[in-house]
Amino acid sequence: MSDRYASFANSGPGRALVKRLGLPQPPLLRRFRPGDPLVTGPVLLGAAPGGRLDEPVRKMLTIAGVGLDGGPPWSALVFDATGIADTAALHPVYEFFHANARTLGPSGRVIVFGTPPEACSSPREATAQRALEGLTRSIAKEFGRGMTAQLVYVAPGADEFADSTVRFLLSGRSAYVSGQVIRIGHVLSSPMTDWAHPLDGKVALVTGAAQGIGAAIARVLARDGARVVALDVPAAGESLARVANEVGGTALQLDLTRPDAPSTLAAQLDSRHGKVDIVVHNAGITRDKTIGRMSAEQWDAVIDVNLSSQERINEALVPLIPEGGRIVAVSSTSGIAGNRGQTNYATSKAGVIGLVQSMAPVLAPQGITINAVAPGFIETRMTARMPVAAREIGRRMNSMSQGGLPVDVAETIAWLAAPGSAGITGNVIRVCGQMWLGA
Repeated sequence: MSDRYASFANSGPGRALVKRLGLPQPPLLRRFRPGDPLVTGPVLLGAAPGGRLDEPVRKMLTIAGVGLDGGPPWSALVFDATGIADTAALHPVYEFFHANARTLGPSGRVIVFGTPPEACSSPREATAQRALEGLTRSIAKEFGRGMTAQLVYVAPGADEFADSTVRFLLSGRSAYVSGQVIRIGHVLSSPMTDWAHPLDGKVALVTGAAQGIGAAIARVLARDGARVVALDVPAAGESLARVANEVGGTALQLDLTRPDAPSTLAAQLDSRHGKVDIVVHNAGITRDKTIGRMSAEQWDAVIDVNLSSQERINEALVPLIPEGGRIVAVSSTSGIAGNRGQTNYATSKAGVIGLVQSMAPVLAPQGITINAVAPGFIETRMTARMPVAAREIGRRMNSMSQGGLPVDVAETIAWLAAPGSAGITGNVIRVCGQMWLGA
């Protein structure tokens, strides 16, 4: 469904009226198109004294063909804050962004690098590094014009594993991701040989792939080179077949709540492919009621489809996932902030986050990562059916003043699925345009 308000607000007469009335101004977002450069102009780098990432990041950007010379407008402001060892040393961060706040171009990017507080050598250092979260989240809400800001905590010894994340955050792929905290840990290796087709040779399973976000995930993973197995319930067979044909993949009709679904799925993947490199848990349902009016069947159905089935499928498929494999689960901002009338849904999506965080250390010795994305208001058939007032509130209550698109979720999943993202596990990345509440 089109956003008529955003279209009007970005027209000539609409822009003037919206500004005069002080109404939300949804910016035009820079989204990725094949062949686009990583950034639209030069990048300005800054660093606090003693930082350890300034040189590695310079090298990454140079290899990526990003210009570091020139002048404003800058396409990105990147600051290495890893050298900040106490709160008195936070001043260089202020100086850098104070001086350059007005030099960032439309749809610009801000990235601040820090050290995970749990990896700091003293309580003072940990305090200062944790303070950076307030900085980046506030900048993301202040700068406007489609700008995004992120904090990337890089563990000591993991400096060389930030390349995939830097490229994602600078590019148009991260258009609706803002105000996030990303943790990169140390891994033995992080191969990446083809940035245009990073998933060549990979087999990817996408559940709930017949429409909406699931279909977008299938398209983006296929674009990046994966052989996609698109799965959905038999009732969605016609739509599922269209998606599978479009991406050159295979369609698999299966109800994941069936007792034999995990074993059936594992047998299918083993016989056809002998492995599955990427598992994307996207299948989900809603049965909205306040808890006092909710039936036991409505509660049980949502928990089973959205959460318990993921546990069962993981148990069946992990033996087929090789080293370097990826599991990405779709949670929701409802699982973070809660939502009236969605106690079952919010419980299931919070459980997905718990699944990711609890399984990350279990899967790490096998070289498998597991992460979650948490979409906010995304323009789908489901949100198009919402009451007009609720839909407009959902669209405007974020730093972008608009809903996201299914492709925004898909691009985030593709980044987490890439070989170069091996250092990212146990993370929950919100794709919500930085919601005002619960963000």
